[in-house]
Amino acid sequence: MLQQYSKQQIATAIAVLFHCIGLAGMLWYDQQLFASLTPANLLLSAILLVYTQKQKNRAFWLFAAVCYVTGYAVEYLGIHHQLLFGEYRYLPALGWQFKEVPLVIGVNWFIVMYCCGISIQQMLNFFWNKLRDEDQPARTNVGFFAVIIDSALLATFFDWIMEPVAIKLGYWQWLGNGDIPVFNYVCWFGVSALLMLLFRLLSFPKQNQFAVNLLLIQFMFFLLLRTLL
Repeated sequence: MLQQYSKQQIATAIAVLFHCIGLAGMLWYDQQLFASLTPANLLLSAILLVYTQKQKNRAFWLFAAVCYVTGYAVEYLGIHHQLLFGEYRYLPALGWQFKEVPLVIGVNWFIVMYCCGISIQQMLNFFWNKLRDEDQPARTNVGFFAVIIDSALLATFFDWIMEPVAIKLGYWQWLGNGDIPVFNYVCWFGVSALLMLLFRLLSFPKQNQFAVNLLLIQFMFFLLLRTLL
């Protein structure tokens, strides 16, 4: 029976189901319990992104690996040396840690970078396809930087939506007076821009509607929690 549905539809239905269960559980049952299931949800989301990715070539796996390693590394530098983001520490909700950094955090960086990159790429493709033939050279020149900058801005905006919720759910804690520093968002944009440069340079299929759907699902998930918690 599942054969009549596309991979995109199946993955989207699964993502919606699990995010709805998580949302309901955090709001009306046991916030701490469902927050502790976040690593499983992140792993499931990453698996679904891989499942829906066409032509999983070396470039795609390289991008995923670099996102994971970079994500872990910048968090390590932030936690232990305060070189990035600000002064903060991770709490137990995100699961197993190595050197006080959750192992799943690199998965989250991959999800956010991949979904933001794909979403911006597909949006630009939609507009580019409407260009006249004589305008096509401008597409190449503008598009290269547009994907990098717009994707980095989108990822930073996603972090801005998520930050207050993550603190309430016990994912991490800002030290000092507890306020989220502006430096955090500056670093998010900078690191995201570097990863988006790699995304733009690597050659792998960048059409994945589920990635767009997942980003929208997560936006709604955190917006609702930000409003209702």
